[in-house]
Formats: sequence, C-alpha cells, structure tokens
Amino acid sequence: MDPGRKEVRFESRSGELRVTREGDLFVLDFPARPPQAVEAPAGMTAALRVPDGQRAESYLGHYHMMVLPNESQVRELQPNFNELAKVEAFGAIVTAVADPGVPYDFVSRFFAPRAGINEDPVTGSAHTTLTPYWAQKLGKDVLQARQVSQRGGELRCTNAGDRVLIAGRATLFSTGTIHLQGSSI
Repeated sequence: MDPGRKEVRFESRSGELRVTREGDLFVLDFPARPPQAVEAPAGMTAALRVPDGQRAESYLGHYHMMVLPNESQVRELQPNFNELAKVEAFGAIVTAVADPGVPYDFVSRFFAPRAGINEDPVTGSAHTTLTPYWAQKLGKDVLQARQVSQRGGELRCTNAGDRVLIAGRATLFSTGTIHLQGSSI
C-alpha cells in the first residue's frame, strides 16, 4: 500500500473488499459468515485427533469449525494431515475460549491440507466465522483473537452485523509491479 494511502478497495469473489489503515494496523472489511450447528463431516474428529471422550461442537460457516472446551486442547492438537485431506471439507477451524488472564478472548487454528496448506499461520477468512460465533457466545462485539499456529498472530475482530472487521499487523514478504493495460500500479 502506498505509504500515504489510507484505503484500498478491490473486487473479490466475496464482492468489494476494503482495507484501511489505523496507525500500524491494517483493517480488512469482510462479509460475516456466521456458523450453524451441524454434524461433523465423516472422519474429521478422528483426523484432527480430538481425544476420545473430548467434547467437540461442530459448526459450518465459511469453513467447518470445531469448538473444543479449552485453549490447551486447541494448542495440543496434532492432526493427521493425510486423513484430514480426505475429509469432505475445504478447511477446518478449531477454536476455544481463551484461558483466563490472557489478553485475548479466543484462540484458533486453521487446517486446509486439501488445498495444500497443512496449517495456515494466521487466517483472516476463518475469522469471518469465528467472530460472529464468539461475539454471540461472549456477549461482546470487539474481540481479541490469537491464532496459535507455530508462527501465530493476533487480530482485533469487530462484529459489525453482516460485516466483520479484522485488524492486524502485516509482514512484508514480497514486492513487485503489476502492469495493467499499459499502465503501472
């Protein structure tokens, strides 16, 4: 983003998306994808290696979502990615309310081995489902999220009705020039 520019708009499969700058945070404006309770797809619980007897609630929003009882259970999961790639679900979110005393409200991890991504470090699109779910459960519209992948990351998520605002810091990993119809961007 141009250092002086405060907003960028672009077209995506979800329609127009906006990115604005708030200090050192970038805020993405996405459509909300609230989850609905469903049965877990065949093989998902086993592929995620959710221990036998452990309660796991199952939902479907933009991706399939499993809610576990606590943060440590999310952190300790060691999925079988070969088996998870066979499950009829593009991606799997695993989430739980955060442990007491930490500076975030919920944790998550995101797995998509069918798309060649065993575990994504920080998944904005997963938060279009996580945010409406946790906003309703915790009774608040602004939430602090922590994705607890190996690299991990923190996001501020705002439930805004039919939209979700996801704010976080960005890490530059590549630069380049795109040429469109003879002009340079």
